[in-house]
Amino acid sequence: MLLRKKKGIVGLDIGSSAVKLVELKGGKGGRFTLLHAGHAPLSPEAIVEGTVMDSSLVVEVAQRLIQEQSVKNPGFGVSLSGISVAIRKIQVPAMSDAELAESIHWEAEQYLPFDVNEVKLDYVVLGGDTDTVDVLLVAAKKDRIADYTGIISQLGKVPALVDVDVFALQNAYEYNYGLPQDKVLALVNIGAHIMNVNILARGQSVFWRDIVFGGNAYTEAIQRELNLTREQAEAVKTGEQLGDHTPQTILGVLNGVSEDLAAELQKTFEFFYTTSSHDHVEEIAVAGGACQVLNLDGVLRERLGARVEVMNPFREISYSESQFPPEWLNRHAPAMAVAVGMALRTSGD
Repeated sequence: MLLRKKKGIVGLDIGSSAVKLVELKGGKGGRFTLLHAGHAPLSPEAIVEGTVMDSSLVVEVAQRLIQEQSVKNPGFGVSLSGISVAIRKIQVPAMSDAELAESIHWEAEQYLPFDVNEVKLDYVVLGGDTDTVDVLLVAAKKDRIADYTGIISQLGKVPALVDVDVFALQNAYEYNYGLPQDKVLALVNIGAHIMNVNILARGQSVFWRDIVFGGNAYTEAIQRELNLTREQAEAVKTGEQLGDHTPQTILGVLNGVSEDLAAELQKTFEFFYTTSSHDHVEEIAVAGGACQVLNLDGVLRERLGARVEVMNPFREISYSESQFPPEWLNRHAPAMAVAVGMALRTSGD
């Protein structure tokens, strides 16, 4: 947005438990190569429920990733989700592009849960007929945008793009898998605090929701059941052995939280069914740092009756195994989906 030339950008996904960084290089035929990828844990007090509480902690972690990866590109993108973002599909009277641009703020006032003067708006025309036009409207609170772009500025970089998690996730999926035209697909990004849901039908995004439920629920359950510290619970959750505790020995605790997560998704799907002509989600692609919890895919498959796949956002991206060991990439790949989705964009988008 702020850079005039269409250059590749660095995707910086600032989550409540980790910072992820991805930079890609475009090549012939629209193919991409991985230039830089980094993942670093973030102290839980730095970002609470999507609000930046301590920007200096975030800047410190992000700066270390930039230095470790020797990132030179000045253009960075960030992505938002949660209560500071609203996505609506609206219908307006048919009008010219110029007339729509002039009237979009007035139209948005009728549909947004925010004061239209407190948000940044963007929109895209989806189609229509001679009488009406379907418009996808996205709004994000100005203060939340300022918090995240301010972090980029503190890093000495330029805020080139502000994205929304559900669409960055879709971008990464589309590049690596294509968008199915013959099924209803749910993209589910399970972060530490927020779970982003983007449902696609006939290759188009038709439903979006951010749910306050994520990987922190597993950590808190493990802490409560086993009387462990947060750090110890995180270690066991991510596959480490701690005394007699392993993910296998605490499978009952993990499954209990996974059942709660599946119930939240089921409620969301059922609401989608009541507001659309569809009655079944056939496939779920899961991403995010919490999606690799032991047996989560099995719980989702049984509860929701859908095929479940862990998304690999590097599936169609070339990379050097000497620079990015496959073991490291496979471990962190699902958590990097939003950052990849941003890195596939350009500053002129």
